[in-house]
Amino acid sequence: MGLMIRSSAIHAAGCYTTTPIRKGARVVEYTGPRIQKAEADRLYEDSPITYLFGIGSRSTVIDGHGAAMFLNHSCDPNCETDESRGRVWIQAIRDIAPGEELTYDYCLYDGDEDEASCNCGAPACRKTMYSPEEIARRTRAGKRRKKR
Repeated sequence: MGLMIRSSAIHAAGCYTTTPIRKGARVVEYTGPRIQKAEADRLYEDSPITYLFGIGSRSTVIDGHGAAMFLNHSCDPNCETDESRGRVWIQAIRDIAPGEELTYDYCLYDGDEDEASCNCGAPACRKTMYSPEEIARRTRAGKRRKKR
């Protein structure tokens, strides 16, 4: 499978396929050192960009290195992640044509109080990279704060 990193309309650089990819195929593994989330929070405290991927109970993260770290978020992705035996694979959820940018839904679940704005441009874009569950949690927390 051929992958290429180049400019992306979604965000800075993106990962594109140069060959067709079948639905269900593993595209690339998310690789990098595994570190504790607390250490990652300390290391990247002042960094606006990270390539961290929570695994297992999410107390451990992969500090991304390699092609997978260039896959951008989309609210209408063509890939998804699959954690299997401690490894994280990006796999196609539909057939993907050569030249398409590879994307998956980040479903962010923690972070600063910022919006984690989404720039995917999908017709049903939710305008944030946070998961629907995290959006609901933040909405409930905001309502509780307003009541005080």
